[in-house]
Amino acid sequence: MVWLKWLSVVLLLLAAVAVLYGSRRWDASTKVILARLEVGRLSPEPAQFDAREIEGLPAPVKRYFQNVLTDGQPLIAAVWVNHVGTFNMSEKAEQWKPFASKQRVITARPGFDWDARIRMLPGVSVHVHDAYVAGAGILRGAILGLVPVVEMADSPALARGELMRFFAEAAWYPTALLPSQGVHWAAVDDRSAQATLIDSGLSLTLLFRFGADGLIDTVHAQARERIVDGQTVSTPWEGRYWNYTQRDGMRVPLNGEVAWLLPEGAKPYWRGQITSVNYEFAR
Repeated sequence: MVWLKWLSVVLLLLAAVAVLYGSRRWDASTKVILARLEVGRLSPEPAQFDAREIEGLPAPVKRYFQNVLTDGQPLIAAVWVNHVGTFNMSEKAEQWKPFASKQRVITARPGFDWDARIRMLPGVSVHVHDAYVAGAGILRGAILGLVPVVEMADSPALARGELMRFFAEAAWYPTALLPSQGVHWAAVDDRSAQATLIDSGLSLTLLFRFGADGLIDTVHAQARERIVDGQTVSTPWEGRYWNYTQRDGMRVPLNGEVAWLLPEGAKPYWRGQITSVNYEFAR
């Protein structure tokens, strides 16, 4: 019938308008977050890596820096990282959905914004901001950028979890792990060391494990807040990295996986691959 055809056209137009409006609204919120990151941005000091800085560090940490940096390497001030991968949308089951994301990282003071699109159905995606800005955590998700599905108010637990993510992902911006950038390293054994970072009154310590090649293999936290049935539960958490390659004179991993470590075993929820990385260096 003619009226059904017209109704279909109208619904398609409304859907297109909703997608366009949601995208523009989300982009506007992204600009606000990025602007806040820039306001707090500092230039790393010193501007270049001096190999003498790593003398006296625990043996596996020293080997790591010798593997990924060369003397005189400019320190990273900021970076854009693009990812593709899959994200598990279920707390208890396996409901993996494809995503694409663009992440902005500022190394000093620490901050980032992960701006992702997780595809739920053809033409329907959840827009996500996962961020740490000026000492505050942000976790926000909305279908098509319009219909909220998660909106967590900033709290000490959220801020701590987001700073933890910044710290654990530093394999992608390795100069941020140098002692001169505020990281304190303590020996554990020949393949691992603890690293401590402090920002905005938050202090956290992660366990870095290194592979036989001297590169970061995993980063482990004793506890990070996980949402289960609407409640937060402290749960061991781990990131894993592989497929290291040369980028702008540094060795960085192109692949990663993040998992909750449950009593019954690891439950991965993020698997991603870097498609492009663009560094901005200290001057």
